[in-house]
Amino acid sequence: MDGKIINNDVRVSSHVVNTYRGHTSEVCGLKWSGSGQHLASGGNDNVVNIWDRSSSQRLHRLIEHTSAVKALAWCPFQTNLLATGGGERDGRIKFWNTRTGACLNTVETGSQVCSLLWSNKERELLSSHGFTQNQLTLWKYPSMVKMAELSGHTSRVLYTAQSPNGCTVASAAADERLMFWNVFGVPEVGKKAAPKNVVVPEPFSHVNRIR
Repeated sequence: MDGKIINNDVRVSSHVVNTYRGHTSEVCGLKWSGSGQHLASGGNDNVVNIWDRSSSQRLHRLIEHTSAVKALAWCPFQTNLLATGGGERDGRIKFWNTRTGACLNTVETGSQVCSLLWSNKERELLSSHGFTQNQLTLWKYPSMVKMAELSGHTSRVLYTAQSPNGCTVASAAADERLMFWNVFGVPEVGKKAAPKNVVVPEPFSHVNRIR
């Protein structure tokens, strides 16, 4: 609740590497960039901060959200692009140029944004939501056209994680359920034809994309 972020290296006895001070209330979102050189933090003060790892200096203070910022996602194909999502009183996804601090685009989702996840294969973004629909939404970037809406959870979808092959997404919600979605395509090995007379089970929930 002190709004302080501490970077620890547990491999050494003097484990505190950096301390970042810039939030005035609870820190509810943290995400390292792909290079590990920059850290994005979101707080209950409605602020997103961008930090430089080596100098511990704050590069940008982004204040356009109007609710807590828990959802943060660095773009895998454009290193200086960050997506952020606001809470219940905000409900917007924003895209930032972290080099300049400029807001590039804002998308109204109609519900609180709990997590964001970029596809490693396509230019697509998955958002998870709370009140009112508790759904996941797949967007095409940069047009931000809805490609699919995934329902199944009965409470806010707090976390999402992508499988190593980049195809399957696991979602965890406040309804105490873990769900798996084939949302980002088919694994390469899965494209091979199955042997004749063999029934292949379908363990995951497939996505019906919006045409």
